[in-house]
Amino acid sequence: MLLLFSNEEIVFTGDTLFSGSVGRTDFPEGSMSQLVNSIKSKLMTLSDDTICYPGHNEPTTIGNERLYNPFL
Repeated sequence: MLLLFSNEEIVFTGDTLFSGSVGRTDFPEGSMSQLVNSIKSKLMTLSDDTICYPGHNEPTTIGNERLYNPFL
């Protein structure tokens, strides 16, 4: 879900994308390639300024994750 507040894009990424990391894939039927492909095809299409609120830890931005997330 992408929300727009006063010209600020915000996305709630839940347990999919974290600051500097991605969600767990060690559960039954978990797939790192599917998770990363989903992030790249859906979240990485958003603008660099989009603020991401993950299910855990600190907020981040798409631009920050594009530059520094080792999984992407």
